[in-house]
Amino acid sequence: MKNIKNSSGYKMVFRWSWREIWSGQLWPVTAALTLIVACVVALSALAVRVEKVMTDQGRSMMAADLVFRSANPVPESLLSDAEDLELSLSRQIRFQTMAFSDNNMQLVSAKAVQSSYPLRGDLLLTGAAGLQKNAVQPGELWLAERLFSLLDVKIGDIVAVGDAELQVSGRIEAQPELAYNPFRTMPGVFIHYSDLDKTGAVQLGSRVQYRIFFNGENDALKELQDNHQAQAGDSWISEENQGRSADLIIKAKQYLSLTILMVILMASVTLVLTCRHYAASRAESVAMLKSMGAGRRWLRGWLLSQAAVMFSCSLIIGSVIGIALEFLLRLPLQGILPQQLPGYGWLPFAFGASVALLIGLPALGIPLLRLLDTAAIEVLQKQNSKGSKKNWWLAAAPVTAFLLFYGASKLVWMVCIGLILLFLVLAAISYALLHLLSSGKWGAAMHLALSRIKRSPQTTMMQLAALSGSLMLVAVIWLVRADLLGDWQQTLPPDAANVFALNIAPEEQRRYLQQLDNNSIQRSEAYPIIRGRLTHINDLNAKDKAAENNQDVHALRREINFTWAEKLPVYNELTAGKWTAENAVSIEASLAADLGISVGDKLSFSVNSLPFSARVNSIRTVQWQSMKPNFYFIFSKDVIAQMPATWLVSFRIDEKQIPVLNQLGRDYPTVTLLDFRTMGERVQSMLVQISWSLSVLAALGVISGILLIFTLLRLSLKQRQNEITLYRTLGAGRKRISRTLWSEYGVMAAAAGLTAVAGAEALLFSLMKWGFQLQPSVHIIMWFALPALAIVIVFVSLKSVIQQLLTPLK
Repeated sequence: MKNIKNSSGYKMVFRWSWREIWSGQLWPVTAALTLIVACVVALSALAVRVEKVMTDQGRSMMAADLVFRSANPVPESLLSDAEDLELSLSRQIRFQTMAFSDNNMQLVSAKAVQSSYPLRGDLLLTGAAGLQKNAVQPGELWLAERLFSLLDVKIGDIVAVGDAELQVSGRIEAQPELAYNPFRTMPGVFIHYSDLDKTGAVQLGSRVQYRIFFNGENDALKELQDNHQAQAGDSWISEENQGRSADLIIKAKQYLSLTILMVILMASVTLVLTCRHYAASRAESVAMLKSMGAGRRWLRGWLLSQAAVMFSCSLIIGSVIGIALEFLLRLPLQGILPQQLPGYGWLPFAFGASVALLIGLPALGIPLLRLLDTAAIEVLQKQNSKGSKKNWWLAAAPVTAFLLFYGASKLVWMVCIGLILLFLVLAAISYALLHLLSSGKWGAAMHLALSRIKRSPQTTMMQLAALSGSLMLVAVIWLVRADLLGDWQQTLPPDAANVFALNIAPEEQRRYLQQLDNNSIQRSEAYPIIRGRLTHINDLNAKDKAAENNQDVHALRREINFTWAEKLPVYNELTAGKWTAENAVSIEASLAADLGISVGDKLSFSVNSLPFSARVNSIRTVQWQSMKPNFYFIFSKDVIAQMPATWLVSFRIDEKQIPVLNQLGRDYPTVTLLDFRTMGERVQSMLVQISWSLSVLAALGVISGILLIFTLLRLSLKQRQNEITLYRTLGAGRKRISRTLWSEYGVMAAAAGLTAVAGAEALLFSLMKWGFQLQPSVHIIMWFALPALAIVIVFVSLKSVIQQLLTPLK
């Protein structure tokens, strides 16, 4: 038997391995491994699709895959390198100029674009007779909707843009590039790049912005960026740094990565437990084979053949299930994701196979190698061997892979370190709770249950740690999603303002607000606007102060908007100090941090060369893209109320109120109306898409966690068979044993649920504050829901196994 080398021997080993998988003790391991492959393939495939869609959405909002922006003419070397890298490109020049009609004039933001613009996204232009176009041609002039009333023109009229007289071709219905800053936006026009010189608007010293849009392969785009580092006045714009939409995409991608990691962790624990259980159950078989003359080499081949057949089956079946699961996961997203979805290629399958092999190598290899050390004498008498630790080097493979793949992710490290610490803490706390319960007076069943828990502290602590850790991961996956979506919905809720009215004259302010109120238009408070600069901090130059902190603070490079108020906006959260209405200024929190400003500091400012100062009395957090009036500095009325100011108000216009908006434009021609309806709808659409995607992924993570808990409990209950038989031998009745089991696992579920809540809150606090940079919150409902979930899962698990456990009593 030692040297079975003929083909019939190999066939016998193969048949035996196959029988071990499907009718022996190896099928739970195969099922766990299949689950890992299926979940990783499905999640990875869906994550690849969703990430590509989100990236496409982000790139569509900037009209290209990559944008180079500069205040200086674009160097020819950049264009030639782009051509060498086979990148598509389109030029654009932005400038501000006056537009003149026969009846009116208006300051406009002009974009001179080539016919290839945009490289991504949709430019929708509507001309005469409703004819729609998607590109600007030479000699054409396209106006924003509001300019038709402001300039009192119609399609076909002549409008002078600078020195160029162009015929109005139609209106701009939609454009891909989004602008968030209401203070730096004005009605827009499109002209063709070839007509730029005719305008005479771009002269030496003119405020002009040059943009080059690029499309191409990601590697080529990265190489272009690496070869041309941004100089002073230059910047590269990608989907990862284009403002609030970039923030959404980055956080969504972080969540995708985090969810996959947590699912892998939970599936890995399932695999490790099932492998240990399998190895323990086969010790007698190995001892018997050794007693019959089987050598270590033959046994190694026998076990390896089982592992090889099991891995092959798991990879094939898991991949097929993963494809089906990915399809099912996409069903709730059908109305959200595009019709033509990007493919996911072979990477999810390679990732699934790699994860299964890397996790399976130590999970199955360590107990199998230890199984080979089983002594033949165990056929007659069970040996108490501690097991060798020499095979723990197998764990180096997944650890190394983890470091290479996730080594640079701060978020992942926070989760892993937190899990390791909380795993031990949760076990200790749970065990302490159970000891506290054992000091009370209980019935016989509960007393017996608590006695058993105290009698095997190591096993109990492992079970409690695994159960509470699994529950904690389930809670974290779901609540991180909830907190992210809550933050995004607060930033741009469905009822967010979509129009800003600027430059309202003081004498018109009361009538303007009254007209909004008379038409039942939802609006913000009105705020005075005064342009100025921060010059000194505690009598030190503000720029020098920023340089001490190695900060290049954008707010110091330009004039910013000041306002005064009787009280602070309710949507700004006070983080330090207290608002007072005398010689005071409140500062935005991130600017205060960049400049090292704290409550009580003296700040000096300049408005139209007029200096003044105020004391910082409070610091506020501000959501800049909340579509509400927000400011770096809010002063008490006595500081700047005497200075000349115009007024600002934001409000929400529905489709039925569009005539009111047009009437406001006619009644107050000097007021600048900034219409963000199109931008708001697109960001809302993106939010819905991301929300659904994350909800589906979170649901799969929760299901994986619940499956892990079921596995833990079922394995634990299976190991109770001999103990129950002993109870019966000592005279315990069926009802007494049943009550003892219910009491034991019910107490463990409640203790694990409570400690899991505490652990989840701690981990969530860290993730929100230092991982996603969001404000942490306490989840009151979770303190009741998670223990209840634990009890329900334990009840279902025990219900499904208890009849089998009590079978020997018949």
